[in-house]
Formats: sequence, C-alpha cells, structure tokens
Amino acid sequence: MRNLRAAAPASFLAPPAPPLLLPPSTPTPRGAFSVKASPAAAAAQAHGWRPSPRRVGRLRRRAGAASSSVASVEDAKKDVLVALSQIIDPDFGTDIVSCGFVKDLEISEALEEVSFRLELTTPACPIKDMFEEKANEVVAALPWVKKVNVTMSAQPAQPAYAGELPEGLQKISNIIAGGVGKSTVAVNLAYTLAGMGARVGIFDADVFGPSLPTMVSPENRLLVMNPESRSILPTEYLGVKMVSFGFAGQGRAIMRGPMVSGVINQLLTTTDWGELDYLVIDMPPGTGDIHLTLCQVAPLTAAVIVTTPQKLAFIDVAKGVRMFSKLKVPCVAVVENMCYFDADGKRFYPFGQGCAAVWNTSPLRFADTANSSGDTGIPEVVADPQGDVAKTFQNLGVCVVQQCAKIRQQVSTAVSYDRSIRAIRVKVPDSDEEFLLHPATVRRNDRSAQSVDEWTGEQKVQYGDIPEDIEPEEIRPMGNYAVSITWPDGFSQIAPYDQLEMLERLVDVPRATTAAVSS
Repeated sequence: MRNLRAAAPASFLAPPAPPLLLPPSTPTPRGAFSVKASPAAAAAQAHGWRPSPRRVGRLRRRAGAASSSVASVEDAKKDVLVALSQIIDPDFGTDIVSCGFVKDLEISEALEEVSFRLELTTPACPIKDMFEEKANEVVAALPWVKKVNVTMSAQPAQPAYAGELPEGLQKISNIIAGGVGKSTVAVNLAYTLAGMGARVGIFDADVFGPSLPTMVSPENRLLVMNPESRSILPTEYLGVKMVSFGFAGQGRAIMRGPMVSGVINQLLTTTDWGELDYLVIDMPPGTGDIHLTLCQVAPLTAAVIVTTPQKLAFIDVAKGVRMFSKLKVPCVAVVENMCYFDADGKRFYPFGQGCAAVWNTSPLRFADTANSSGDTGIPEVVADPQGDVAKTFQNLGVCVVQQCAKIRQQVSTAVSYDRSIRAIRVKVPDSDEEFLLHPATVRRNDRSAQSVDEWTGEQKVQYGDIPEDIEPEEIRPMGNYAVSITWPDGFSQIAPYDQLEMLERLVDVPRATTAAVSS
C-alpha cells in the first residue's frame, strides 16, 4: 500500500471543523473511524460535555470564515484535502489523505461543486459507509461548497509482495490459511467475506479427504481445463470461486507425500482465479508436507487458527502456530469451535473456557444448524444470515479484513529509501523501533550465491567492489520476512528482516544538501 503524503502547506491550512463527539454513554464501536480532536475538545468530552447542534454550526461557520471563498481551483483542492485529513483510518491511525485514499479530486469551474473518489484497501471494508458519510460531511461544511459527489472504490486486487509468483496467484490480494483444516470455519468465513463485498475464493487443500464438495452445491461439480492456456477453471457457487481435489472426478486420493505436494501445487498455482480480494485455504490437519508446500508456494498474508476448548487440542494447534511463526505468517485470529451451548437460560462450557483469553478469539457455540447446513451443501451464514453463528462469523470477518489491511500496510512501508539523508529506513512489522542503514552496508552484506561461495563461504564481492555512494533503485516487500532491493547494476538482493536487524546502524545522519522526497 502506498503511503502518499498530500497534506497542504501551513500557509493555507484552514482551521479544522470541530469534531463530532459521541455522548459519553455511547462507546466507540470497534473499527469506527475518528475525527481529529483538539486537546480542549477531548477534555470536554471526558467530562461529559457535548456541544449543541446550533453551537457546532456556529463553530463551523467561524472556522470557515477565513476561507469563505477561494481564488482558484488549486486553492479549493487544498481546502478539500485539509478537510478530508480530519478523518482518521482506525486501523492505520493515519488520516485518509496520507493513506492515499483520495483519488480523482475535481473542482467545478464555478468553485462550487466537489467530486472525488475514496479508494479503500478492500471492498470488504467494514466502515466504508461511514467513510463515505463523513467525507460528505466534512467537505460540505466548507463555506464555498454547494454540492459534493463522493464515489467509493477499492484498490485493484494484487499481491503486496515482489518476486515472481505463479500466474494463477498474481491477481490475489490476500491469501488466508486455516490453521488445522476445520472446513466449516473456512467455508463460512469465505462466504462472510463475500457478503461484505469482497471477491473470494476457497481452496480445499485436503487431498486425502476433501470436504468442499459436501459443504457447497455448485451446478458444475467438475473442474475444467482451458485447452488454450492449460489453466484450471474453478467452479463457482453463490459468487465464490472454489477448487478441490473432490471436484477433479478422482474421489479421495491414495498417494504418497511427494505426489500429494505436486497435486496441491498444480491445483493452486495453475488455476485461473482471476482477481480475488481474499483466497481462503482450508488446510488439512497437521504440519506436514502439504503445509510447507503451501507456505512456500503461496505468499500467505495471515493465518486463522481453529481449535476446540480442550487443553489437549490447543497443544496440538500450538504446533501449527509455531510453524506459521517460523515462516513469518502472522496468526490474526483464533476460532474456538464447539465452545459452549445455551440451555434453560444458562450458558454451559462442557470443555471449559479454553483459550478465551487469547487475542482475537471468536467462540463458536454448539450449533446443529451449522452441521446440517454443511451436510446439505448450504453454508450456515448463507442459510441463516441473521443467526447467532452468522453474527460470530461477521465479527471474525471484520477482524480478518482489518488485520490483513494492517499487515499489508506494515509490510509495504517496512523498508524504504530516504533520499534526503541517503539512508535506508527500516521498521520491521510488529516492531515500534525504526533504524537507519547505509545502502552500501546493505549491499555488501548480501548472502546470496552471487555474493558468497556456497561451498567455501568465501566472499565473492569485496568491500571495494561496492561504491560508497550506491543507492537502491527500488525496494519492494518479499513476503512477510524480507524485501527485494534492486540496485543500479541490475542486481536484485533479497534482504531478510532478521539480517537487516543485525547490520551496523547509522546514527546522527546529516541531511543531504539537496532536498528530495523519500521513496
């Protein structure tokens, strides 16, 4: 995700409109956006004070008095950007202008009508309606604006990572792995994300016992290969694309591990998935060859862990968590299946409270409807979209959307080159520390076969071979663990975060004599 800075210079900054304060009894909902508040307003809110609508209008008119008219279209655009910069994305903690959400800003020649587009990170954004409402509100509050036209869109589906991906995965924004292959959770999560407006696919990675053919009812139950491109065409049910070995007309597989890995690789990478916002992978149980194959072939964005409340089950799941941790795949949520049931007005936990204290845990109750829906080929969130199970999956879907957006933003801005100080800025995901590295130091410490002899360990690239003033041409994320750095000599270096953290750091770096913009 690009982090575009479009804030206006101080010379034309209009005083921001007063924030809209919620009453003290109304908690801010999870995922709700915020508007920048002054310290005075925050203190007033803390003591329960809320301005009247008349006072809000008067304050707005007073705030806009200095800019009741604009002299040019450029000045008008600056006014609009300043107004929109009051809206803060709750996940990134940054205003929507700095996030680069504001696109195609147009002002009419009469300087009365404003049109722009908000391009969010995903069409499944849970607060897109509030973004649209508040964008209309803050721009309409400008005294010279008579009409506001806001359109909503989402960024094109594309991986956040560099490197050569298989053709079938080149238009998928987020790939989510299921922790221990609970198919009911994977299918219902996929249809929840689709219901939130996302383009979604499901990949059933269990060759020995594929579940997807039982849980959904597509009209076409056989995978077809495009004779020209030799790619697999996924089947589709209720708008969600899906691929399973069970749709290959082969039944359940009886084969050895290496053969299974080859089948999984072919099914996943040669499928023409098209543009997807989320691909949910239903992992088989365990941490074997299939899991390692998927983690190596697909640039996994995140993992959702599925377990039951028993301590023994959670111990087994911990193995999967450790595997994902070693592969730098963050686990963003835990689903506790068969957690509780309600009877006679009471709630019972037959297996104990389990891991309810774990971050982002979604407890699922015993629900015979979920089982029956899976057996009849209709996911529960589709069969009963207003039921308790659907509400739980809605919360899980919101969590997954928010966490994936955060991960993509962290990864995309983890390493960058600051031309003004001629240094590489590094802020490893999930770390608050930022440090600087000299470009030549990074280039000289490449550990690939092109720089170091794999057999003898002898350094092929000598210290003097790298000029002191070398600068990277491009830096792009490479999975959740490294970045790809392109240098002027055409060399492409893979620099893992762990390695960058071990290099000698720069301190007290003077700025270059010629000002430049950070890349």
